[in-house]
Amino acid sequence: MVLQARSKHREAAPKPPQPPRASPSPLRGAQDAGAGEPGPERAPRSPGRKGAAGRKGPRAEPAAPSAGGGLGGRLAAGLRGALGLRRAGRGRTWTTLLLAAFAAVLHWSHITHLFENDRHFSHLSTLEREMAFRTEMGLYYSYFKTIVEAPSFLNGVWMIMNDKLTEYPLVINTLKRFNLYPEVILASWYRIYTKIMDLIGLQTKICWTVTRGEGLSPIESCEGMGDPACFYVAVIFILNGLMMALFFIYGTYLSGSRLGGLVTVLCFFFNHGECTRVMWTPPLRESFSYPFLVLQMLLVTHILRATKLYRGSLIALCISNVFFMLPWQFAQFVLLTQIASLFAVYVVGYIDICKLRKIIYIHMISLALCFVLMFGNSMLLTSYYASSLVIIWVILEMKPHFLKINVSELSLWVIQGCFWLFGTVVLKYLTSKIFGIADDAHIGNLLTSKFFSYKDFDTLLYTCAAEFDFMEKETPLRYTKTLLLPVVLVVFIAIVKKIISDMWGVLTKQQTHIRKHQFDHGELVYHALQLLAYTVLGILIMRLKLFLTPHMCVMASLICSRQLFGWLFCKVHPGAVVFAVLAAMSIQGSANLQTQWNIVGEFSNLPQEELIEWIKYSTKPDAVFAGAMPTMASVKLSALRPIVNHPHYEDAGLRARTKIVYSMYSRKAAEEVKRELIKLQVNYYILEESWCIRRSKPGCSMPEIWDVEDPANAGKPPLCNLLVKDSKPHFTTVFQNSVYKVLEVIEE
Repeated sequence: MVLQARSKHREAAPKPPQPPRASPSPLRGAQDAGAGEPGPERAPRSPGRKGAAGRKGPRAEPAAPSAGGGLGGRLAAGLRGALGLRRAGRGRTWTTLLLAAFAAVLHWSHITHLFENDRHFSHLSTLEREMAFRTEMGLYYSYFKTIVEAPSFLNGVWMIMNDKLTEYPLVINTLKRFNLYPEVILASWYRIYTKIMDLIGLQTKICWTVTRGEGLSPIESCEGMGDPACFYVAVIFILNGLMMALFFIYGTYLSGSRLGGLVTVLCFFFNHGECTRVMWTPPLRESFSYPFLVLQMLLVTHILRATKLYRGSLIALCISNVFFMLPWQFAQFVLLTQIASLFAVYVVGYIDICKLRKIIYIHMISLALCFVLMFGNSMLLTSYYASSLVIIWVILEMKPHFLKINVSELSLWVIQGCFWLFGTVVLKYLTSKIFGIADDAHIGNLLTSKFFSYKDFDTLLYTCAAEFDFMEKETPLRYTKTLLLPVVLVVFIAIVKKIISDMWGVLTKQQTHIRKHQFDHGELVYHALQLLAYTVLGILIMRLKLFLTPHMCVMASLICSRQLFGWLFCKVHPGAVVFAVLAAMSIQGSANLQTQWNIVGEFSNLPQEELIEWIKYSTKPDAVFAGAMPTMASVKLSALRPIVNHPHYEDAGLRARTKIVYSMYSRKAAEEVKRELIKLQVNYYILEESWCIRRSKPGCSMPEIWDVEDPANAGKPPLCNLLVKDSKPHFTTVFQNSVYKVLEVIEE
C-alpha cells in the first residue's frame, strides 16, 4: 500500500433537480421462435471482483451434441434454437453473447459514472463515504465493515450473528434478521482479494490528501479496490452490469430475435430513472437480489416453452430462487405474484399439470433452503408465498376430484381460483397465529390503508413517504413520452387477442371441461399476467415500479415477435419497424439520459460529521443512543456506538421500540417520554428539529401522525418544540449544531 501526498481540489457544482429515482424491477416475457426447441438454460453467474477493469459478460458453455448433455451444452443449443439457428449457428450465438457482454459493460459504465458524478465518491474520506450510505444502506454496510475489520473472517461472522450494538441491550443474529448474505460474501471476497494482492506485492489503493476549502481541515481519500467502500460499491455495479447482459439475452430469447434484445436494453436505458435506483443507493437489498430475479424469470420462460424438461433447468431455477430470496426480505411477495400468474396459466390450459407441479416443487425446495440458511426465519414459513405454494399443491393433487364436478370449463376455472385465493388467505392467517408471527402485519395494514381510511402510526410512517404512496400521475406520462407504454399496450393487446381466440374456442365448442390438448405459447400468457400483477403493485406503491418498468422493457421486445406480428412482417421488414420505433423512442430517451448525465454534485454533510466526531471523542464506547432511524444507522456505522432503533422496520419488536423513541416528537409529557427511554437504557437522544416541523403532505408531520396514534394529547404543543428551546429538567443538552441537538437522559 502506497500513500502519496497530493492535493486534489473538489469543484463542487450545484446539484440540479434530480429525476425520480426508481428501483429495479423483475422482468419476464415469453415468445416462441424455436418451433419447440428447448430454450437457453443459464446457471447463476458469479459477480466479478474488479471495479474499473472487471468487464465480464455472461459466459456460454460449449454446446453438447447429444440430448443428454450438460446444462451448459443445452444452454448454447437452446439459444441457437431460440434465435432460429441450427447447425451453422454457433458463430451467431457467440455474436449474441458478445452483444450481451457489450450491454453489460455499457450499463456498468453508465451507473458508475452517475454515482461518481452525484457524490464525487472517489474524493471522499472514509467517514464521508460512510455518511453517504444513508438510512438502511449504512446499516447494511456496517456489517460488511464489521467482518472486514474483524481479526478473522469467522470471527467477523460470529460478531454479526451475536450483535450487541444494533438493538441494545438485545443480542440478535443480524444474519437471520437482515438478509446479510451479500455482505458476508463480499467481505470474504475482499479479505481474499487483499491477501492475494499483498502476497504478490501489488498495490490495491492509492491515498491522497484532499483539500476541502472553506476553512475545513484536509482529509485523506483512498481510491482503488483495496478500499472497503470502493470494493463494496464496485462489486454491486459489476453485478448490475451483468444484469443488463441477462436483459439482452432475455429479450432475444423471448422475441426470437436479437432485435428484441436490443429493444429491451434500449428501453431500459431510455427509462433508466424509472427502472432502477442502484446508481443512487447501491447497498439496498434489491441491488443484490434483482439481477437474480431476471435470471430466474429467464429460466421460467425457458421451462414454460420447452417441450422436455431437463433436470439442469430445474436445478438452475432452484439456485436462482435461492439467490433472489436470500438478499431481500421482499422477494417472497414478488414470487407470490409469479406463482399466482403460473397457476392462472395452468387453470386456463396453457401448461400441463406435470410442468406446474415440478415448478411448485422447486419453489418449495428453494423456500426450505432459504429457511435453513436464514436460521429458521419464521417469516418465510408464514408468508403468503409459502401458503400459496401449499394451496396450489393441494389443488393439483385434487385434480381428479375437480374433474368429477359436472360444471362448465369456465365454472371450473372460477372454482379453482376461489379455492386458491381463500385457501391462501386462511392458511396464512392460521400459520401466523400458530407461530405467533406479526412481523409482516404492517404490510397488510399498509395495503388496507390504500383502499380504506385505516390509519395507524406504522402505516402513516410508510404512506407519508413518497416511495410508498400511490404511483405519481406523471409516471404514465413519462412512459408515454418514450413510447414504452404505447409499445407495451400494442404487445399486450396482441396477446389478449390470442387468449380470447383460444378461450372462445373452448367455451363455445366444448361442453365439458375435459380438454384434449394444451394451448401453445403459455409463456406469452404468463408474461401478460405478470405485467398485470406488477402494474397493480406499481400503482399501489410507487417504489414497486422497480418491477413494473423493467418488465415493460422485456415485454417491448415482443414487438419483434413473428408469433404475434408475423402478419405485419410479411409486408414490412422487421428491422424497418423496430428501428423506426427505436428512433421515435430515442427522442425523449436521449433527453432522459442527458438529464441523468447532467446531475453533478458532491456529497457533504458537515453537521453530521461534527456529530459523529463528537460522539467518537466525547462519549464512552458503551454509551447508548436513540433518535431518528436514518441517523441511528450512521451512529452505529461510523461511531460504533450501541443504538436501540434502526431503519430495518420489518420486525414487530423493532417497530414497538421505534414508536417509543419517536414519542419525542409527540405531544406527550417530557417525564413520560424520559421514563420510557430509561427502560430502553438510553443514555443520549439525538434530537432533530426538522423532524418536528417538516411535512411531506397534509397530516404527515410527526406531531400530526402522533395525533392519530395518541388523540388524548392532541392540541398540546409538541414535546420536540419545547425541548429545542429548553431541555431541562428531564434532559441536559451536551452537544448542538445547526441540525442536531444531543440530549443526555438524566436518570433519577
